[in-house]
Amino acid sequence: MGLGRYVVDAIVLEGRSPSEVARSHGISRSWIYELLARYRAGGYAALEPRSRRPRSCAHQIDSKVQAAVLRLRRELSAAGHDAGPQTIAHHLRRRVAKVPSTATIWRILQRHGLITPQPHKRPRSSFIRFEAALPNELWQTDTTHWSLASGSPVEILNLVDDHSRLALAAVAFSTVKAADVVQVFFAAAQQHGLPAALLSDNGAVFSGASRGGKVLLESELERLGVRCVHSTPYHPQTCGKVERFHQTLKRFLARQPAPQSLAHLQLQLDAFRTYYNQRRPHRALGQRTPLVAFNARLRARPELPAASTHFRVRHDKVDSCGRVTLRYLSQLRHIYVGRAHKGATIRLLIAGANVRIVREDGQLLRELTLDPSRDYQARRTPIVHDVVRQVSSMS
Repeated sequence: MGLGRYVVDAIVLEGRSPSEVARSHGISRSWIYELLARYRAGGYAALEPRSRRPRSCAHQIDSKVQAAVLRLRRELSAAGHDAGPQTIAHHLRRRVAKVPSTATIWRILQRHGLITPQPHKRPRSSFIRFEAALPNELWQTDTTHWSLASGSPVEILNLVDDHSRLALAAVAFSTVKAADVVQVFFAAAQQHGLPAALLSDNGAVFSGASRGGKVLLESELERLGVRCVHSTPYHPQTCGKVERFHQTLKRFLARQPAPQSLAHLQLQLDAFRTYYNQRRPHRALGQRTPLVAFNARLRARPELPAASTHFRVRHDKVDSCGRVTLRYLSQLRHIYVGRAHKGATIRLLIAGANVRIVREDGQLLRELTLDPSRDYQARRTPIVHDVVRQVSSMS
């Protein structure tokens, strides 16, 4: 039994005076009279504690605005776009006169069960963020996998500006090759200018370090004066911005009809890139779009090309056809030495495109400059000791 019912029973049933009950229990007489009035009006049920919620709220969001918030949430989610409170507030400006705060939008979504709790393993304050100071100061590139309607796997090559998050390229290939990376890079550079540096992982189309050489992309970047940077192996956080772009892109693609071909997939990628660059507000950019952020500052430029040459030494054997193989600009080059030297242990002294082939005893077998347009480097000029022999015979 509650105190209210006890007080009412003491007065109504036992006949005690309100003053006596007030003195014995240390409560005010006005509260006792309030309880008696509520009892006479509604019985014992009226004595239960009442809700303190106000009957009206002057700053409550209009029902039409709440409906617009929920409608935008459905539209953005159905299209595979970001549908968070910040994005909803950005698009809501075109639909209502007064846009509520992002916190209010979040509460509206939560009340309707549209917020999924996402507890983080560690606090945001522990994250170490890096952002280039200028557009074109650093580009990030990487590939990601997708599938066509037939189940055939394809690869998507993405290129993102580190400062503005501008999606510079999103191109679909059956399999990304070294030449494809260079082609996409030059297409982006022609439209937006050359970057000062390019960051990628250690994939075979981006780095030749694991094979003791350079791939086509590295050679072209060196020629243009663009600094080539590779991430730490097994540490995708280094390329975090392009990795996060993969996630946003795949969320969009998952909401689209399964592409029937590479051309169909490319149309979807182009549509997404237009929306992402020009219409989608980015939280890390102060709710600006990537295109606005990219054009807000002067763009960085690459350093002057440095006259650097890549040197390496290789030990090999001449095959039965009198040839040795060497990887140059991501392709195997077959260099003819001569059948007379088959099985000989040789050493290749490589300086960029210049190659010298020397036997273990020090004899120079061939010296040449690799022709990048040919896979087979035929011997078109006499080797050095033949030239000496011809000059001696003439004298």
